[in-house]
Amino acid sequence: MFSIEEELKKLPNKPGVYVMRDKDNNIIYVGKAISLRNRVRQYFRKNNKTARIEKMVSLIDHFEYIVVDNEAEALILECNLIKKNRPKFNVLLKDDKTYPYIKIDLASDYPTVFITRRVVNDGSKYFGPYANPGAAKEMVNFIKEKYKIRQCKTLKERTRPCLNYHIKKCLAPCMGYVTKEEYRQQIQEIMDLLEGKTDKLLKELSEQMNEASQKLYFEKAAYIRDKIQAIERVSEKQKVTNLSENNIDVIGIAQSELEICIEIFFVRGSKMIGREHYFYADLGDMEEKEIVAGFMKQYYLDNPNIPNKIMMKEEIEDKEAIEKWLSTILGKKVEIKTPKKGEKLRFVELAEKNAKVTLENKEKDKSEILMELKNVLKLDKLPRKIETYDISNLSGEYTVAGMCVMQDGIIKKNLSRTFKIKTVFGQDDPRCMEEVIIRRLKHSIENPKGGFGELPDVIFADGGITQIRAVQNAIQKVEEEMKNHDFGHELAVRSKAKSHLTYAEVRSKKSGFKPKVRDTCIWNG
Repeated sequence: MFSIEEELKKLPNKPGVYVMRDKDNNIIYVGKAISLRNRVRQYFRKNNKTARIEKMVSLIDHFEYIVVDNEAEALILECNLIKKNRPKFNVLLKDDKTYPYIKIDLASDYPTVFITRRVVNDGSKYFGPYANPGAAKEMVNFIKEKYKIRQCKTLKERTRPCLNYHIKKCLAPCMGYVTKEEYRQQIQEIMDLLEGKTDKLLKELSEQMNEASQKLYFEKAAYIRDKIQAIERVSEKQKVTNLSENNIDVIGIAQSELEICIEIFFVRGSKMIGREHYFYADLGDMEEKEIVAGFMKQYYLDNPNIPNKIMMKEEIEDKEAIEKWLSTILGKKVEIKTPKKGEKLRFVELAEKNAKVTLENKEKDKSEILMELKNVLKLDKLPRKIETYDISNLSGEYTVAGMCVMQDGIIKKNLSRTFKIKTVFGQDDPRCMEEVIIRRLKHSIENPKGGFGELPDVIFADGGITQIRAVQNAIQKVEEEMKNHDFGHELAVRSKAKSHLTYAEVRSKKSGFKPKVRDTCIWNG
């Protein structure tokens, strides 16, 4: 039997990582500490804890810990455990999008350039991520237009060169028309371009153009001239600041009542080469510096493009440990700075301003969608919480119901549920629907702060009028059982049937839980 009080006494005064688990042995939180004894004990003291931490502590059944030699090792272990287990109370990169990178397969004798969404440790060079996939595609097209690199997926020996050679878009390495050294010179120029080292690249190209011109290789000189002009145009589009450092990531953060947005600007060679943003929900009681620290640990864990400097508005937790960790990965010093004045501060403020705009635009889009849905379904208020139900079985057996939840325009995976049907035998979808709705409503009525949360504003049931009636019957039965409860909540019930959308609106009175069918309509969806 695990005794938390007894185990707290055994904690060593050494650096390490602690793992909190619930009664089902699931990992719910991973943290690191300079002193395991001091840090872990804080969770179980009666001090001022945030609502999020209080909830986490209430779920802790037991914990374990791993002792390491120093804080840097603890940081690396913490990052790896969070990435592997994705504990619900850690700050997680939950954005389900995978952003594109530009990849150069340096392991090949004649590398090619293409777009990928997977970053693996295969000796290749990755550039990105690109928040706008179109920007990545545009850059790759530019490279293939201005550089004569191979475009075939596999390098095979040929009896004659392909069309790309004849239209002067490839040097035909498959035919041996170019040496590895000459081909690699092109690849190095491309990498300089993607890293923002355009000043160096333009200087070298100018020298090559002058040399070709002096040797009367006018066609080659004209080709290099066109390339210089194209690179200058790309470079001019990217220039955004007078910052002198070569590689900088600038992090901005913005909060609303519902979400948090973290925006990153990628500055390479005093030029903006891209940006990225991530959204978080349910972190309102955490400090910004704690959120940013948690974000950075995960974001840079597998990122191949670690900058020399990271700038943000406020100093974060674990600053020195993160600097040491990133410096070890990069092989040279990485600094985390919080500028107080000048151009650098204005650039940080620009990142924060963009984070705020990004967040406002997203919330505006969600609000417009919810407003449109309210109007289409003829609701009296915004459908902030929507639940959908469907019944499934296997040849009339093993019947289950699925519940999906959308709250404030966001799909809430943590609120999704599956129900095993207990009282219905055989294939009878309406009765199964009635059972599930009864069970679900009772959860929130008896325990509003439980795992199901508050009651929904709208219930969608897959099916037709029989499913509508099943939901009505369920509400009526709950009303009979809960008649002594002063429970007032307005419900709207909808049913999606093939290409039509059928709905019956059901309301409850302020005293009791008595539903009233307002109307029933059918219209083409």
